[in-house]
Amino acid sequence: MERTRLSVDAATDLAEVMQGLASPTRVMIVARLREGAVGVTALADDLGLSQATVSNHLRVLRHAKLVEGTRDGRTIVYSLFDEHVTEFIDQAMSHLSHTHVSD
Repeated sequence: MERTRLSVDAATDLAEVMQGLASPTRVMIVARLREGAVGVTALADDLGLSQATVSNHLRVLRHAKLVEGTRDGRTIVYSLFDEHVTEFIDQAMSHLSHTHVSD
């Protein structure tokens, strides 16, 4: 497969996505959302974090287009933006497992 060079705009967008994942808490949130959509309260309970902390991290993840929120009455249910996010996280986890083999 022929690969094209990354434009400055595309590099900027990709860096924004990477910054969205540049926190262990945000990675944990994304990993939890791989299991299915959930509201902030349940997400906070699952991760042992405050709702305020989870909400702040979700704001960053939404900005990076890694998660989306859908209103269900008075509740917002969060899920991964699309299947590409799941694949991206799966690939990163696979890469991580390969890097630990040679340690």
